[in-house]
Amino acid sequence: MDWGTLVATVGGGFIAISGTVLADHLRQRHEKDRGAAERRRAVYIEFISAVGECHSRLRQIAQNQDTSLDPDRAARTALSEAAVHEVRERLFIDASAEVAGAGQAMFARLRAVQRVVATGATPTSAAFHDAYHPYLDAVWAYRVAVRKELEGRTFAPESFGWDAWDGKGRCVICQGELTVGA
Repeated sequence: MDWGTLVATVGGGFIAISGTVLADHLRQRHEKDRGAAERRRAVYIEFISAVGECHSRLRQIAQNQDTSLDPDRAARTALSEAAVHEVRERLFIDASAEVAGAGQAMFARLRAVQRVVATGATPTSAAFHDAYHPYLDAVWAYRVAVRKELEGRTFAPESFGWDAWDGKGRCVICQGELTVGA
């Protein structure tokens, strides 16, 4: 028996099996990473959509000024119905620290808008705009953080021909005279 042939055959088999196991491990890791990235992307979009839905409802409440509605209760209902709290919890589980922080800042600014609307403030009031523009700035900061994480790219207000994310410079109400009070 030629021991050289046997050793070469066993060695070749070992190398082939090792390569297959390594390739399978790398494939599984890649699929797991891709699945996590897809899950993060989905929750990032779901979160900003829920926040946007709540913001739209808060603006409706502020614009309508329906005297039969309690603005505080309507504002709390808007937040609840948009399911922002639930999606925010998923965001905290799946998001990177940077995106979670930007998401929390956006949520805090949304809550400020909610509190102002709860007082009966109208969209043309100074109180509304004092809460709205920081909210808008936080929305863009969240978008920038998500884009940076998912795509490795970012953009600035200048990309859109703006001076700042908060929109104050483009706001016809802020550029004119704001109403005083609610």
